[in-house]
Amino acid sequence: MNLFGHNFNRFLSILFLFYLAFPLFAQDDQSSQQNVQRNPRIIHEIKHDVSPPVRSIPPLPGEAGVKRVIQNPMIPRPVTPPGVIDPVLQTWSGPTSIPTPGLNFEGIAVADSPSCNCAPPDTNGDVGPDHYVQTVNTDFAVYNKSGIKTFGPVRINTLWSGFGGGCQTNNNGDPTVVYDSISNRWVIAQFSVSTTPYLECVAVSTTGDPAGTYNRYAFSYGTTDFPDYPKMGVWQDAYYTTYNIFAGGAFFTGSEVCAFDRAKMLAGQTATQQCFKTSSLYGGLLPSDLDGPTLPPEGSPNYVIGLGISNNDLAFWKFHVDFATPANTTFTGPATITVAAYSSLCGASRNCVPQTGTTTLLDGLHDRVMNRFAYRNRGTHESLVVNHSVAAAGGGGIRWYEIRTPGTTPTVFQQGTYAPDSNFRWMGSIAMDQSGDIGVGFSVSGSTIHPQIHYAGRLVGDPPGTLPQGEGTIIDGPGSQTGGLTRWGDYSDIVVDPSDDCTFWYTTEYIPSNGSFNWRTRIGTFKFPTCGAGGGCNAPSGLTNNSAADADPCADTGVNITWAQDAGDWGDSGVGTRTYDVLRNGSPIATGVAYGTTTFNDNTAANATSFTYSVRYNNGCGQSSTTAGAPASDVISCGTITLTTRGYKVKGLQKADLTWSPSGTTANTDVYRNGVIITTTPNDGFYTDPINNKGKGTYTYKVCEAGTSTCSNNSIVSF
Repeated sequence: MNLFGHNFNRFLSILFLFYLAFPLFAQDDQSSQQNVQRNPRIIHEIKHDVSPPVRSIPPLPGEAGVKRVIQNPMIPRPVTPPGVIDPVLQTWSGPTSIPTPGLNFEGIAVADSPSCNCAPPDTNGDVGPDHYVQTVNTDFAVYNKSGIKTFGPVRINTLWSGFGGGCQTNNNGDPTVVYDSISNRWVIAQFSVSTTPYLECVAVSTTGDPAGTYNRYAFSYGTTDFPDYPKMGVWQDAYYTTYNIFAGGAFFTGSEVCAFDRAKMLAGQTATQQCFKTSSLYGGLLPSDLDGPTLPPEGSPNYVIGLGISNNDLAFWKFHVDFATPANTTFTGPATITVAAYSSLCGASRNCVPQTGTTTLLDGLHDRVMNRFAYRNRGTHESLVVNHSVAAAGGGGIRWYEIRTPGTTPTVFQQGTYAPDSNFRWMGSIAMDQSGDIGVGFSVSGSTIHPQIHYAGRLVGDPPGTLPQGEGTIIDGPGSQTGGLTRWGDYSDIVVDPSDDCTFWYTTEYIPSNGSFNWRTRIGTFKFPTCGAGGGCNAPSGLTNNSAADADPCADTGVNITWAQDAGDWGDSGVGTRTYDVLRNGSPIATGVAYGTTTFNDNTAANATSFTYSVRYNNGCGQSSTTAGAPASDVISCGTITLTTRGYKVKGLQKADLTWSPSGTTANTDVYRNGVIITTTPNDGFYTDPINNKGKGTYTYKVCEAGTSTCSNNSIVSF
């Protein structure tokens, strides 16, 4: 957020009081679950036109002035308690099988920027068939797919040269760039807020050339509601954008979610947007952003995500827009999605990320989900992935989620916290390729390292909730940000190349040498080798059924599950890691069992209870169906000794008579109560256990031929 012309100290005072008061009324929101809002606020464009080819517009001169910190106030949230046990924490990084960067090149640097002697850069980028476009505060540049810069950097308001008004004269930043793969268009936007009315300036390319002509628009948000931190997503019916709204530029009043009329803007026609507000309990929302060639189901709403009101939930909305009949437009939610509990990075403070060589701590920006909320329709199911920063392993980690069934009841399919060591990983971005593999880019820093740009990932067949492919490096930054400058990133961006629907492109900032206002950005790509292999990379098939049997009917040694070695129809051409999962009554009890293993012992189930055991196979390309399964139980009875028991009381004291047969097969019998030998008695078929407890109690008895595993059945006495 850029607080041009506002009293920032006054803002902080109000925000602090609001923050303290927040827990007092956070619980009131429960009554608004799944509220359906109607009658959207309709915002008409101020103006639209068509630009000249951007490459032909003379670059605007840079701004002279002092170094400027671009502020982004925290969203009021209850403080999540420190030290929460994270049940999905991953404290290991896995083997070094993550692919190395394909491309790895410099993006825009503050020294290149003709207009912004500011921090942070608000790095954003997207990729099309032939180009990569990067935006920062407050410039943009175009690169070819070899990493060669073909245009820029120029001031973003160059796009509005000759347009007039605040979009032309102001260059205030908070930019977004998205590639609309449905129509082969580019959309670049930034706000105008140093004068009023506050504007969102949106430019939609008329072709697939990002340096060509654009349909240019200006939308007004009035003179009171400051529209901060815009984030845009491409959907088939609209360009959806989320904002944090600050009344008077100072007081947080909630999020606003808006739908721009995509069809009209693609055609260069008069356009509107329709908007809804959330309560002040929610901020830093993200709209779903389409990846891949398969569109959402016809009529699907756009999905909107944010942190919930507690440290174990997310908030989820559905936005259905009807530009022809706005009365049909609805905004439904929030639905509460329960997730694993976490502790917020930095707790109640803002700056906690250490760097080597300085006492300056960097901004954790832990109060919101991080760009993007990436959507993919994989045919058999829809997936959305998102991340945010949490405290983990003595440092910071990336908490990430895959959400499925968004059109009905959104459900967390898998989740994890990636924190393989005590360094701080934060400012992440996440996406999924066509095969269902996941890539995550992030910054990493710590007391012994400078801020670095790394990435991690998982293959679709990897154990759920993990990023086990190792950690890759785009650049290990040579410097730390010093001089008390704490602001960092604000967001980063990972996207998937539409040309192959496999290659991840990631961009964020780093520091070239110790200093302040000297940031640079980096752009890197990576691709999992199994992605897009088609018929050469399939989930395993050709399974045979397994068997299951009591390991030793005379002892408590569990059930042995066995299966035949796969006949060779793994379908993966030898790529990926081949493993087995063993399931009991449909729930996994062992995952990642090594390839080549053909047996597993389950000694954790209840004795004398029948369970169905089944097996499935995994490889680097997917997971097989589960075998039909086989029933078995750990009986612990050889059938040679039968035990009966009777419980009673004498003067209020518990007693138990034990009778068994046959007897006399050995000289003595071991008597067990609750799994422990209480006596060894002559094997005459009868024993009285003087328990001598009062009140209630339950005891499990068995008898065994002394010193052997030849035992009776279990028999229970209850009082």
